[in-house]
Amino acid sequence: MTRPLTAAQRRLIEAADPGTGRLKGTEAQLTALVKRGLAFRHPRPPHDHFLTPAGHRAREAQAGPPEPEEPQTPPSTAGGVFTARVGGEPALPAAGGAARAREVRSAWQGMLELRRMTNADASTDRPCAWERTHLAQAAALALEAAGHRPAESDGEDGYRVRETPQPDAVAVYAPDAAALRACARTLEGAGWQAGEHTEPRTRRRYVLASPRRA
Repeated sequence: MTRPLTAAQRRLIEAADPGTGRLKGTEAQLTALVKRGLAFRHPRPPHDHFLTPAGHRAREAQAGPPEPEEPQTPPSTAGGVFTARVGGEPALPAAGGAARAREVRSAWQGMLELRRMTNADASTDRPCAWERTHLAQAAALALEAAGHRPAESDGEDGYRVRETPQPDAVAVYAPDAAALRACARTLEGAGWQAGEHTEPRTRRRYVLASPRRA
C-alpha cells in the first residue's frame, strides 16, 4: 500500500500555488514529494518544484471527500508524468470523466507556466521549446484542454494528431469539416499556425499546424 502523507507533506501540498502548483519547502521535503510522484523539479533555474497531476489529486482529496458519483478510474499518468491523448489510443475506462478533466486542466496550466518560465519574454501566448520538441503531445494537449475529444482506437469520432515529414509540423484530422475548423481555431488560439490542406491521393482534409515563433 502507498504510505500516507506526513503532516508536513500535507501542509506543503495544501500551500501550493492554486494556479501553477508551485511548491515551497526544504530540499528534503520537496525531494520526498518528487520520489512519490507528487511533484517535479523544473529543469531550468531557479529549479522550482511543481505539483504533478497526482499531486493535484492529492490536494483535492485533502480538501474534502470525493464526489459520490465520480467513477473510480486508474490514473492516466505513470510516475506523475502526464500523457496527452493524440487520438487512436485504446480507450481508458471513463477517460472523459472528471478525473481526466482535472488532469488535463492541471497539465495545461503547467504548460502555460512552463512557457512563462522558458520563453525569453515570459510570454504564454506561444509555444515554448519543450512543445517544439514534442509536437504531437503539445498539440494534443491544447486540443484536449479546450474540450475537443480524441478519437478512440475503433472509430473516427474525434481528433487525431499525427507526425508529418516536416520537422516542425503535425497533421490534425477530425471527423467532419466543422470539427476540423474548430481544431484549427483552438490551435491558433494556443499559439500555433494552422491551415487546412487536402491530401492529394485520398482527398482527405486535415490541418497542418506548427508552433508560432513570434
